[in-house]
Amino acid sequence: MSQQSENLAILFADISGSTMLYETLGNGLARGMVVRCLAMMSSRLAAHRGTLIKTIGDEIMCTLPSAEAALRAACDMQDAVESGKPGGDTPMYIRIGFNYGEVLREANDVHGDAVNVAARITEVARARQILATQAAVDALPPELRHRARHIRRASIKGRQAQLDLFQIGWRDDSDDRVRVGIPAHRKPEGRQEQLVLRHRDRQITVSERNMTASLGRSEACAIVIRDDFAADRHATVEYQLGKFFVSDRSTSGTYVHFSGGDTLHIVGEDTMLRGSGAILLGRPFSEDPAGIIEFSVHLAPTLA
Repeated sequence: MSQQSENLAILFADISGSTMLYETLGNGLARGMVVRCLAMMSSRLAAHRGTLIKTIGDEIMCTLPSAEAALRAACDMQDAVESGKPGGDTPMYIRIGFNYGEVLREANDVHGDAVNVAARITEVARARQILATQAAVDALPPELRHRARHIRRASIKGRQAQLDLFQIGWRDDSDDRVRVGIPAHRKPEGRQEQLVLRHRDRQITVSERNMTASLGRSEACAIVIRDDFAADRHATVEYQLGKFFVSDRSTSGTYVHFSGGDTLHIVGEDTMLRGSGAILLGRPFSEDPAGIIEFSVHLAPTLA
């Protein structure tokens, strides 16, 4: 299969809170809303010479010929969803991330580090927010760069070097609420989120200051699980741009239970931790094991 290398903008647009829609409205109604929202986003690509690569659940992945085209498409998508009201009386919001760089085009798909980075920054964007990388901002024409505001230098999963992230203002007015996301998604001034892990008499905190904690049977792990079902370095919990993820590094998988009912089994992948719940290495909760690790995410005062 032939591969072609070229520079493109890669954009991911994700529907925020779709899981909650299914839980509260039911499958049929929620699915109809999601399909309408995805169609609205996709319909904005043609005007910017964009290409829809794939739909992944409640998210679209697309490429555009330039960073400028990606910025304009992202703004059009946000405007379309806000004005088009795909959920009717139920509000629906999207979050967008885009990057610019070299990709490998293979058949109808694209691959490479630039694609992975675009996906990662979209994961940590807030509702009604557009995030872009330094590479994307550098590729913008000078007259558009004022729309990009540097928000922080941060670590991204899978990369050793930190990335500079920029927020794109998608309205030309002075509505700060639109520029920085929904107020309910903003943290109180001077406070940040932290995740607390507890196992027996051991408790550790993952935050912006302590960004990674390893879980497993090895004595070198931050939390040691004395269970034959756990691998030496079974999983890690990581802080990424204000959110927390557990990544499985085993062959048997990691079980994650969220207070409220959802239980996931991940193998060789990761999932975001929210609210509170429990983590179990290598065996399901139905076996009532002793290796349960409790977790909780909450606000805490920022350390001086």
